[in-house]
Amino acid sequence: MSTTVGVPREVKKGEHRVAITPDGVAELIASEVAVVIETGAGDDSSITDDDFRAAGAKISSSAEDTWGRADLVLKVKEPQASEFSHLRPDLTLFTYLHLAAYPAVAEALLENKTTGVAYETVQSVTGDLPLLAPMSEVAGRMSTQIGAHFLEREHGGRGVLLGGVPGVRPAKVVVIGAGNVGWNAAWIAQGMEAEVLLMDKNIDRLRWVDEVNQGRIVTVASNRGALERACADADLVIGAVLVPGGRAPIVVTETMVESMKAGAVIVDTAVDQGGCVATIHETSHDNPVYELHGVLHYAVGNIPAAVPNTSTYALTNATLPYARALAVHGVAAATTRSADLAQGVNTVGGMITNPAVAEALGRPWVSAVEAFAA
Repeated sequence: MSTTVGVPREVKKGEHRVAITPDGVAELIASEVAVVIETGAGDDSSITDDDFRAAGAKISSSAEDTWGRADLVLKVKEPQASEFSHLRPDLTLFTYLHLAAYPAVAEALLENKTTGVAYETVQSVTGDLPLLAPMSEVAGRMSTQIGAHFLEREHGGRGVLLGGVPGVRPAKVVVIGAGNVGWNAAWIAQGMEAEVLLMDKNIDRLRWVDEVNQGRIVTVASNRGALERACADADLVIGAVLVPGGRAPIVVTETMVESMKAGAVIVDTAVDQGGCVATIHETSHDNPVYELHGVLHYAVGNIPAAVPNTSTYALTNATLPYARALAVHGVAAATTRSADLAQGVNTVGGMITNPAVAEALGRPWVSAVEAFAA
């Protein structure tokens, strides 16, 4: 086995996922790829070291050993400051990077000339984001139940039951963005019998939602005036706006937040791309909300980590074919074979290779082909 894949334990606060499952390990081993996993990496996802051993992985005693033995490191979240020392020129890192929101991570990758391949910018020719989709589905579905939880008076909210009861109106839920996150959030909200308003600039997408839901979700074209009216009337606002690789645009202004009802809730699922609400800043699972202008703001950057068993399996289902290609063929050859994967390359040899990331960071970029040639 000439290539070694390393899977370290996640160290970001509140992150409980692991970047591979035992079945994923077995697939890589069958392709003659060695797998080294840091001890305890899967514990929070209810996957034991013995489960990984049975699939053929070697268990490493430390993060230093795991990173050091690996040619390709698989992670879930972007490297934290404590992990920057593990980065090096001959290493490929495959994970969620979100460099537009975390410029210090970009700087570390560039300084260490590490090849960074981002899950969130792997993109098909049709514009689909196959590695973002499963976690978007989890985050979208969870955002509704999170909102319902914090609308309870004991948790600081207005004391509104999302679905209401006979004779009492349900909560008004506004979902901004009809992509995978927004669609899943709206779908769960209507299933809980809330009044749901789904907003997007893409009328074709709204038309599809309308056809599927047959009026159970109200669709509205998104513009400033419509957003102002919707936010002022909402009990729960879910922000689900995405620009692949770039910073999320601010669509909910501070004035809109000020107009909301006291005890209303905002869940900004775009916070790992900077957030789409003007008053948002990232929070963590152990301290998830804060109040501003009388409105509860929830802005955890890794929402799916709250359900790590489900999320780990869903993520590996999507990432495994790409991880195998990187491990078997090497990053340069794998990205030549796959245009989807080529879109995922964010940094090579101290250069930025994704235009959206470069624009967000105010840096120049070169194509991945030019960077590998250099």
